[in-house]
Amino acid sequence: MKRNPTHYIYTSGGKGGEGGGKGEKKEKEEKEEQEEEKEKEEKEEEKEEEKKEKKEKEKEEKEEEKEKEEKKEKEEKEEEKEEEEEEKEEKEKEEEEEKEEITTEITD
Repeated sequence: MKRNPTHYIYTSGGKGGEGGGKGEKKEKEEKEEQEEEKEKEEKEEEKEEEKKEKKEKEKEEKEEEKEKEEKKEKEEKEEEKEEEEEEKEEKEKEEEEEKEEITTEITD
């Protein structure tokens, strides 16, 4: 009687046969591939996170710059207004002085 040799071929591990231990190697390889895949995904997520943070930072800087410009414009307008008011007051004062001079000349 002969033994059936297929009994030993491609077993999932253990001792004996031609295929012994192949299943364990496959599992290790699959685990390593999964870990590499996981690492790649984590790196991609980190890159995306960095991009988002960079965009947010740029956006905040632009907003701050815009606010500074608006504030500067507002201050300039206020200064112009104050200057106009001062000029107006000076004119009124001059006119008043002229009127006083005229009235003093008339009364003299």
